[in-house]
Amino acid sequence: MGPIRICASVACADYLHLGRDLTALEAAGTDYLHIDIMDGAFVPNLALNLDIMQAVRRGCELPMDVHLMVERPETYIERVAQAGAEVIIVHAEATHHLQRLLAQIRAAGCRPGVALNPHTPLQMLDYVLEDLEIVLIMTVNPGFQGQRLIPQTLGKIAACRQMLDATGRDIGLMVDGNVSLANAPAMAHAGADWLVGGTSSIFAPGLKVNEGVQRLRAAAMAGLSQAK
Repeated sequence: MGPIRICASVACADYLHLGRDLTALEAAGTDYLHIDIMDGAFVPNLALNLDIMQAVRRGCELPMDVHLMVERPETYIERVAQAGAEVIIVHAEATHHLQRLLAQIRAAGCRPGVALNPHTPLQMLDYVLEDLEIVLIMTVNPGFQGQRLIPQTLGKIAACRQMLDATGRDIGLMVDGNVSLANAPAMAHAGADWLVGGTSSIFAPGLKVNEGVQRLRAAAMAGLSQAK
């Protein structure tokens, strides 16, 4: 398990003042910008696109991890890499050729990751663990903000951490979905070391962005200390 990394979900930022939010995220020590790309087909919603990615890259130096919630993800890899992604995460449910897709991501110069929907078993990863660097556990059904945490996913996080540790490799474990200040300690305690903060933490109403980042990191560290 690596150090805690705080990933800010750009889809939850204030689009009218995106430059201001990006500056605040940098100043607060955010580790990654989390870019959700949705096609309205794999999930019933649309989200960020390559133009926004390129604008973010021009206005901010933070590394970007890109979560592709799309059908035919293989058609996006090169363009997403060229737009500035450091990490590209694809859904196991979205492709028939997962190992090939992970190799394509690495060939494009990015770190490959796999996302699993809440109902998808960890066994989907059995034969690709050597090909990936990050696993993303969805703790809500993907596609919309503001959903409640699915409680069973906390056990899934813990089981995934055991699976990853057994490889002897440093594979990151990301969680996405209601990563709130209340839920983050349990997520970190279960073994998550990449936390995607959105409307329930970093961009929560009434919180300044820098305060949201700091409080999310503190919540995760509190849970991590309980795990030791």
